[in-house]
Amino acid sequence: MARHRYSCPLRWSDMDAFGHVNNAVFLRYLEEARIDFMFRPAREGGVSSLAGGAVVARHEIDYLRPLVHRHEPVTVETWVTKLGAASMTVSYEVKDEEQVYARALTVVVPFDLKAGRPRRITDEERAFLERYQDDSAEGAVAA
Repeated sequence: MARHRYSCPLRWSDMDAFGHVNNAVFLRYLEEARIDFMFRPAREGGVSSLAGGAVVARHEIDYLRPLVHRHEPVTVETWVTKLGAASMTVSYEVKDEEQVYARALTVVVPFDLKAGRPRRITDEERAFLERYQDDSAEGAVAA
């Protein structure tokens, strides 16, 4: 099972009054990693429809350690833990070589922008996503 790896820079403005990365900023890190996953490797694999529209149905984050500003980026690993007919669950770890700062998941629903409604996952999308699928509990947020 492959994991998509995204190198995410930390910005000075990401910190809150307590001197660590604000909890809401983690959502932006996850979004950056998820968009990179759905745009870059998917397109390289011949699947451009994932970039054409998707909506977030749910986020869940477990904050494990405070993340403080530094010049080195963190790595956000992304993989698929559930693949349904019209939704997927993307899991993440925000980490560096020494520790994991957060684990998270996002339920994503492909969306037809012209019709204004959710759509089913295509065969091409499913084939791409299955390369990144791991439905084991490792790395996933506890339910």
